[in-house]
Amino acid sequence: MKLIDLYAKMKKDISYIEKELERSIDCDNVLLRETSLHLLKAGGKRIRPVFVLLGAKFGTYDLERIKHVAIPLELIHMASLVHDDVIDDAATRRGQPTVKSKWDNRIAMYTGDYIFAKALSVVTQMSNPAIHQIMSKAIVEMSIGEMEQIRLFFNTEQSVRDYLLRIRRKTALLIAISCQLGGIASGASEAVARSLYAFGYNVGMAFQIRDDLLDLCGTEKEIGKPPGSDIRQGNITIPVIYALQNERLRPRLLQEIQRIQEMNGQTDIRDFIQALLSSGAVRRAEALASRYVDKAIAALDRLPDIQAKKDFTGIAHFIGDRSY
Repeated sequence: MKLIDLYAKMKKDISYIEKELERSIDCDNVLLRETSLHLLKAGGKRIRPVFVLLGAKFGTYDLERIKHVAIPLELIHMASLVHDDVIDDAATRRGQPTVKSKWDNRIAMYTGDYIFAKALSVVTQMSNPAIHQIMSKAIVEMSIGEMEQIRLFFNTEQSVRDYLLRIRRKTALLIAISCQLGGIASGASEAVARSLYAFGYNVGMAFQIRDDLLDLCGTEKEIGKPPGSDIRQGNITIPVIYALQNERLRPRLLQEIQRIQEMNGQTDIRDFIQALLSSGAVRRAEALASRYVDKAIAALDRLPDIQAKKDFTGIAHFIGDRSY
């Protein structure tokens, strides 16, 4: 399945969510409205709302109710991106200027705070306390994940386990609860909600691994930012961790990483990327992503055979193979 085909099939509901997202960030403050709208209009795949909508297909599908989960989850994701761009000193995202580069760091931080607050405001329309508990816990875990990433910047001794725990918190958890909360909001059974969570978690892990591969192997046109942004910022991702396990290449890679750190990322990293590509690390990372995709598809076996299940399978394959 191509993602565009699924979006075309869900066009009406996704368009409605898009309009509701815009409505949810509206406010009287002209600057906050402008910065929030700039972030929203920069685009994105809206993967999290799509997962909520598909998860809700396993219960009683009511878009007017489900939107109070789909919108907050996307707002949480958006807010985290604004804060990430400040931490990473990122000038562009998805090929567009970031809020921090178009305005400044202070404006970006307050914009992120505002969007987080709007997410919590929208979800108050849901009376089920489990939804609030799951969502608030996820925000806490995401914050811990961000702090762990900062703590481990340029740490070449970190393990695969360190990395997996970090991306679980930063990325996989929000995707997992998108699937899970879609089911809960629609009244699906606990067993179904657990399977949806397992699917989303494994897809989320694969999604981030592929993202980290694209950062090193993709082009600026494909990924909407300069390649190698992660290593320039000190973020040691799974391809780098695997490459550092190559004893023959490790001294050279350590030397390159030290040079990148000393230059604050403002240096040519083509030699570093070339060394990494020759290490076999990319193939190992691709294999790891594929294993998570397989686990995600296996989690779907416990779900009823409806169209949403087929759509989830298609998304899992897309994420496993994606090049943008």
